[in-house]
Amino acid sequence: MLSVSMRLRSVLLASAATLISGAASAQSTPFTSLPAVTVDAPAQQRAAAARKPRQTQIAPNARAARTAPAATPAPVGAQAPSVPGALTVLTAQQALREIQQTPGGVALVTADAWRTSTPSNTIKDILDYVPGVFAQPKWGDDTRLSIRGSSLSRNFHLRGVQLYMDGIPINTADGYGDFQEIDPTAYKYVEVFKGGNALRFGANSLGGAINFVTPTGRDPFPNGASIDMGAFGFRRLQANAGGANGPWDGFITASTQSADGFRDHSSGEATRVSGNVGYQFSPDFETRFYLNANSVRQRIPGSVSKASALNSPETAAAGNLTGDQQRNIDTVRLANKTTIRLDNTTIDFGVFGVDRHLMHPIFQYLDYSYQDYGGFAKVTDDRNIGGYRNVFVAGVNVINGRIDNNQYVNVAGQKGALTFSFIDRSKNTSVYAENSFYFLPTVAVIGGTQFLYATRDRQDRLKPNGVDGSGSTEFNLWSPKGGLLWNIDPTWQAYANISRSAEVPSFGESVSGRDSSGASNPMIPFTSIRPQRATTYEIGTRGRRPDLTWELTGYRAEIRDELQCIYSSNGSCNVSNADRTIHQGIEAGLGIAVFKGMFDASPQPDKLWLNVAYTFNDFRFDNDATFGNNLLPGAPRHYLRAELLYKHANGFYLGPNLEWVPEAYYVDSANTLKTEPYALLGLKAGVDNGGTYSGYIEARNVLDTRYIASASILNQATATSPLFEPGTGRAIYAGVKARW
Repeated sequence: MLSVSMRLRSVLLASAATLISGAASAQSTPFTSLPAVTVDAPAQQRAAAARKPRQTQIAPNARAARTAPAATPAPVGAQAPSVPGALTVLTAQQALREIQQTPGGVALVTADAWRTSTPSNTIKDILDYVPGVFAQPKWGDDTRLSIRGSSLSRNFHLRGVQLYMDGIPINTADGYGDFQEIDPTAYKYVEVFKGGNALRFGANSLGGAINFVTPTGRDPFPNGASIDMGAFGFRRLQANAGGANGPWDGFITASTQSADGFRDHSSGEATRVSGNVGYQFSPDFETRFYLNANSVRQRIPGSVSKASALNSPETAAAGNLTGDQQRNIDTVRLANKTTIRLDNTTIDFGVFGVDRHLMHPIFQYLDYSYQDYGGFAKVTDDRNIGGYRNVFVAGVNVINGRIDNNQYVNVAGQKGALTFSFIDRSKNTSVYAENSFYFLPTVAVIGGTQFLYATRDRQDRLKPNGVDGSGSTEFNLWSPKGGLLWNIDPTWQAYANISRSAEVPSFGESVSGRDSSGASNPMIPFTSIRPQRATTYEIGTRGRRPDLTWELTGYRAEIRDELQCIYSSNGSCNVSNADRTIHQGIEAGLGIAVFKGMFDASPQPDKLWLNVAYTFNDFRFDNDATFGNNLLPGAPRHYLRAELLYKHANGFYLGPNLEWVPEAYYVDSANTLKTEPYALLGLKAGVDNGGTYSGYIEARNVLDTRYIASASILNQATATSPLFEPGTGRAIYAGVKARW
């Protein structure tokens, strides 16, 4: 268990201010092999300077074999230093080769897709063009994120998607996740594993996993700085610096930002620091230590009625003003990862610890202290067996934690009388294995399984009104999977899989005797909530050619005991188990050069490039005793993100973009109240030729459309239910970046 003093926390966060006056923004690594489809960056693609692969015994047809770290290309006019790559952190090309061995929906987004052409303010900027992902900011950094319908029942926090930073868990031990510790300026690429395709992390949830990967001192041009500013008082300074000296390397990045906010009572500020130090004992043996520290202060404007959201979107909820509602958090995370590479086998192992303090005046004043800790180990063996390629992956993850949580009466944002006091303990141990056997040179059959052992234990220290909320639960869950992966040609893959997933309830999954309105509910303690189980069927294809990228995936998840808001009102969310539900849909991505050589017919002609990400969601109850076959609330059936950019070889780009929800969606299980459809028009322009300097300007919601960006859900809504988060009005952002 890790416990970090406030003094250490202050010293670590203060280092951000010193660093900001120094260096620079992270470099991303463009890829050249077949990826999961993501959006092309506005910057001109540069050819990678490849290193000679490490010799292996893999057959020549094993195109996706893991190779030695490769160097990143130099920006235009710069000389790339000759530095051996890191072993513990893969380059984007290497990560792409690994992710391509997944027989299902995955994506890899390099920093070029968001760092140099957007404000990089929230996770939406990163994942906006990943089909199947619905990410909508609510206030500040808080975002409602759903992958394949995960987390629809959470009106606060994230569940159903496991977040990782450099492969190390961000979520709390009992399953909650938040985005306040995510700094979009800090990463060189982000991996998205949808559903059961996240087995390589030991993740076992309906939504899958997202892994945010920071650079190292061995990445080329690790120094830089950036300034971003724009509407509603948004301003940010960011810098990073790094380098290598013999067996040592180091990297650190820091940002400090603040915003007044579009809505009343939505101002906030944040300082974030991430860094790592690595040591290479040999070219095949490396260890790396990580630091991540965050201090966030954010006011909450609150959910309002539909009429208020559309007619007076800046207005905050009255209760949020009188209670001065906020979400403030201090975090320090320390971790180590070690990688050892043998002839055909790679071993990764490490440990981590997190100290997190949440100060959260809402309906009550929540004062929670989290200490999470754990370890992980993974072995990857890639070799020929009897003339056939075989890839075997196995591992174990341990995530344990303790929450010292106290709740007080909220007196205008200050602590009043103590109302609840618990010690919550969570333990999670997952063991997983997966094998890919290439029975044909281009076709692999894949099978795997995961076993999860988890416990939840609560000690009630206060026992208000003589009611003891103590209790404990234990879970033993198997989740098998199987699939096929076909490399049709070097630019084209097809895949299919069947997977099981399981989600263990957190301490927030329970139903009290009465909700926030005083209405009576059945008393369901957290110890009676069952784990959510799902079987998902998936089929699809993806590919990348010089002027064409695509992804098309269809899936169907049949779920038992989905964690849903069955008893709730007025925006509260009392989570219990639904009986049977179905999540199914289509995820489609397309990138295509509509025209080439319009004004420049050189060997690198200009292009008119179209990016499209479309998601179709069909989530519904399955013959439920109360809700029949109603649609599940909380997500649009259709979501389209599109961008048409003119791109020139000199790095200039210009074009419009569109966000479209053509059909309103329900916000209650009874299907009585909906949001409203909307279409948002945007425009951006900039210059990024891969050189030292880049700049952008972006206009969002240029028509100043009033719309509902996000909604909480409940079982039965009324016209005045305060469930809606207004979308941001017209906004203009601009930024400049330097890298060397």
